[in-house]
Amino acid sequence: MFCNFRLAALIFAPRVRCLAGLLLAFHLHCAAMPAAPLLSDYTHDAWGTLQSAPADVRKFAQGPDGWLWLATPTGLYRYDGFQFERTDTVHGHRLHSTNVLGLAATSDGALWVGYQLGGITVFRKDGARTYMESEGLPAGAVFHIEVARDGTVWVAARDGLAYLAPGARRFQRLAGNAGLPERRIYQILFARDGTQWIGSNGGAFFRRPGDTRYTQAWPRSELMALAEGPDGTIWGADGKNDYYRLRTTAPTAADPQRPILQGTGMHFDRQGNQWLMQNDGLERRQPDGAAHPEQRLTRQQGLSGPMPQTFFQDRENNIWIGTAAGLDRLRRNRIETLQVPHQLENPAIVPGPDQDVWVGSYADDVRSYAAGRAGAVVQRGRLSASHRAADGTLWTGNDRGLTRRAADGTVTTIAPPDGVAGLDPQAIVQDRAGALWVSFSGGGLFKLAQGRWLRDGGLSGFPHVLATSMALDSKGAVWLGHARNQVSLVDVDGTVRRFDERQGLRLGTVLHLGPDGDTMWAGGESGTALYRDGRFATLHGRGGETFRGVSGIVRLPGGALWLHGADGIFHIPTAEIQAWLADPAHAVDYERFDARDGLQGRAPQFRPLPSLLHGPDGQLWASTVSSVARLDPADIRRNPLPPPVAIRGVKVHGRDYPASEGAVLQLPQGTDSLEIAFTALSLSMPDRVRFRYRLEGVDPDWQEPSGRRAAHYTNLAPGSYRFRVSAANEDGVWNRQGASLALHIAPTFVQTPWFKLLLGVLAALLLSAAYVLRIRVIKRSMKARLAERLAERSRIARALHDTLLQSVQGLIMSFHAHVDLLPPGTRERARLDQTLNLADQLLIEGRDQILDLRAAASPEELGLALKEFGKGLAEHRPHRFEARVTGHVRPLQPRVHEEIYAIAREALFNASRYAQAKNIVLELEYGKRAFTLRVGDDGRGLAEAVAQARQRPGHWGLVGMSERAACIGADMHLASQLDQGTRIEVTLAGALAYAVEGGGRGGLLSRWWRRAA
Repeated sequence: MFCNFRLAALIFAPRVRCLAGLLLAFHLHCAAMPAAPLLSDYTHDAWGTLQSAPADVRKFAQGPDGWLWLATPTGLYRYDGFQFERTDTVHGHRLHSTNVLGLAATSDGALWVGYQLGGITVFRKDGARTYMESEGLPAGAVFHIEVARDGTVWVAARDGLAYLAPGARRFQRLAGNAGLPERRIYQILFARDGTQWIGSNGGAFFRRPGDTRYTQAWPRSELMALAEGPDGTIWGADGKNDYYRLRTTAPTAADPQRPILQGTGMHFDRQGNQWLMQNDGLERRQPDGAAHPEQRLTRQQGLSGPMPQTFFQDRENNIWIGTAAGLDRLRRNRIETLQVPHQLENPAIVPGPDQDVWVGSYADDVRSYAAGRAGAVVQRGRLSASHRAADGTLWTGNDRGLTRRAADGTVTTIAPPDGVAGLDPQAIVQDRAGALWVSFSGGGLFKLAQGRWLRDGGLSGFPHVLATSMALDSKGAVWLGHARNQVSLVDVDGTVRRFDERQGLRLGTVLHLGPDGDTMWAGGESGTALYRDGRFATLHGRGGETFRGVSGIVRLPGGALWLHGADGIFHIPTAEIQAWLADPAHAVDYERFDARDGLQGRAPQFRPLPSLLHGPDGQLWASTVSSVARLDPADIRRNPLPPPVAIRGVKVHGRDYPASEGAVLQLPQGTDSLEIAFTALSLSMPDRVRFRYRLEGVDPDWQEPSGRRAAHYTNLAPGSYRFRVSAANEDGVWNRQGASLALHIAPTFVQTPWFKLLLGVLAALLLSAAYVLRIRVIKRSMKARLAERLAERSRIARALHDTLLQSVQGLIMSFHAHVDLLPPGTRERARLDQTLNLADQLLIEGRDQILDLRAAASPEELGLALKEFGKGLAEHRPHRFEARVTGHVRPLQPRVHEEIYAIAREALFNASRYAQAKNIVLELEYGKRAFTLRVGDDGRGLAEAVAQARQRPGHWGLVGMSERAACIGADMHLASQLDQGTRIEVTLAGALAYAVEGGGRGGLLSRWWRRAA
């Protein structure tokens, strides 16, 4: 250990100068960056029959709707980025044959399908048409279909070349009259200069704009495949798979024409890259013309099968390859993997002194990388920890010690403290005073100041666990992140503070600390948090993202936050960070970059740290356990195309119903649950496509599913609905128009308003029936109780009559006998006669009360009450009583009932008491139109004057009956003659007499219920 820093510098100065010279030589002689391997620039995916993908793909096509169509000998397939689907129909129209060879999609949405055994079908949404030899199409296999810029459809077939002009109904054949072979036309190519090229068994032919005939090019041999390079060169391959540069003039002896490359197919993508297919694989050719094994994709690297035979670049610039056993996709990566001479092992990254980035590894020396330069060795030995100080000092360390490179390039080697030799430094930071803080794995925390190492910097209060990361804040305080969810802080005055869960820290092991103005970011095993205002606030993302395992944090000058964690590299826009700072409960939106973007491996979770930095070149550098990646945040490769959205169909109770654009889908009666399948035609990263859907009338807000391309609904009522769905690609570009489907669910009879009305009527009828039954029960109960009461009253009346009245009558008769013994005219006899008269009056009144007791009845039982009253009268008078009730007994209006009862009672009482009749008859007639009460007797009758006046002097019974009849609107007739009896008749119209049943005005239903009652 060197106790004196200056002494150490003096001892090592000569060695340092020598090392600096060597490093400079390395730096000056660094080579240009080599081309990245094919599978470093592209993410490769392969599908075979095990993934339900087609084999032996002959052609690809993609229309404006985004579907990727694949022609195979066993049928036509389509792919939406999610699943392969074999289909026998297009837009609802069937294929002419399943052995498909030619394929083309046009900008108007039409799909042209050519068949192995001849014929072409064009499919459009409004119909389909098949062309055969009778429509001018050459016979035999349709090898190729090409659509010219003017919309003319050209067909290369076994028996020649033909074209269909826009609006024409027949193909026109071109053969010998146009300078072409009669048979075996393989390919049609329209060059960028407008020249048309034809590949055939007789060679290649071309026709420039304005020409009417074709001219044969060189070489003059069978040429089956044509391609145009970025420089306008036309390439052609013969039957031996030799590729030539085609010429429009004959070769000379001085300039013979020879094959340049060998392959089964050649293609150029939109970026100008040359792709060469061979029987055993695919190669991306480099400008130097040499073969590079790292630029090849073979079965050993995961190619789906042998014999690549079809090449296609889709609208999102993905490369598709069809092989004999499946198909492959190459998608350009967003993230660039750093090309290094040796495999990295736990690489470390640190900003270098010359606008470069130093990359170290456990398996190699430290190298410098910058734009366009390969890594030159700048320091020998491996690298486990590093730090770039604010003054330009660059610190590096490994198990052998530490190295200090000053801003002027002076390099000094420093021995580790006693007792930690052979231990790796975990974290390094230089404070504002120039002192160095170092955490050694397994050795503890030390501070190097004035050439001396001090354990814990001579301070107390640090946690007794490893300091995994360090940082210096804007005030000069030293922050240390520890294992076991702890952070310590050394203020400029030497005070040590500690933070844990009590201050909101919930990160587990703290892997990185990143200063951000007056705040401090902390990344750890369990998430990411920001320290401000004395507490840590945890960052959360949409969908429950926790940003776990973050070991690298960068806040760009514009405010965007970048994190490198266990699940990839995260970008959180400035606006989202601002929203979260204002409301820590806000779940931030973000984008993720991971293996699908070319990131190889995951962020280190121990050392070297940090795993993310903002390089001097403006790029983000990220280290994983085995590689270093670069990403330019200002120039990220984006997908600007919104994904077309399609509704695939609706499934109801296991049955599929296809969705037709613009039409209302009629679903079966009684449908209450369904599944709506939808998709988005984004082929680059289909697993990152986001959907939003809504069923109007059911969903109050947009629903955003996770990992599903179907919506499920239950408990649906009959009616009309509209389902809407939109989608966004991997870069959040939304298709705002989306797709919609109108649905109609017809109701079953039990779901119609008529059924509901019927239910209401039935419910009303049931309630009415229940009411009637209840009334009947109540009536029976009341009748039974009334009968019991009347029987009891009759019994009491009889008992009173047979006991009290008879006894009183006996006493009166006894007194009369004694009175008769007194002399007439005496004062005593006069007084006794007067007393006996009072007794007779009392006896009469008692009898009247007994009659009232027997006659009292419920107003609801008019006939019964009057019968009992009449019987009671007959028991005390020498006459017979008869009651007659005719017609359908119906309840009377309450007031009518009361007045009729009073009239009948008065008439019966008068007939019983004064008529001296032998027979009294009561009649109640319930007619349909009128109610009639009759009371008649065969007594002495009334004088004619009394009958006409309806009043006897001193008596008011007849007057009262007349008044009662008049007050209810009834007519009362009185008929009487001396010694021939009296008849009283009261008649009242039915509308006034009868009570309305059912609570309404009547009608058929009410009359029916009255009859039922």
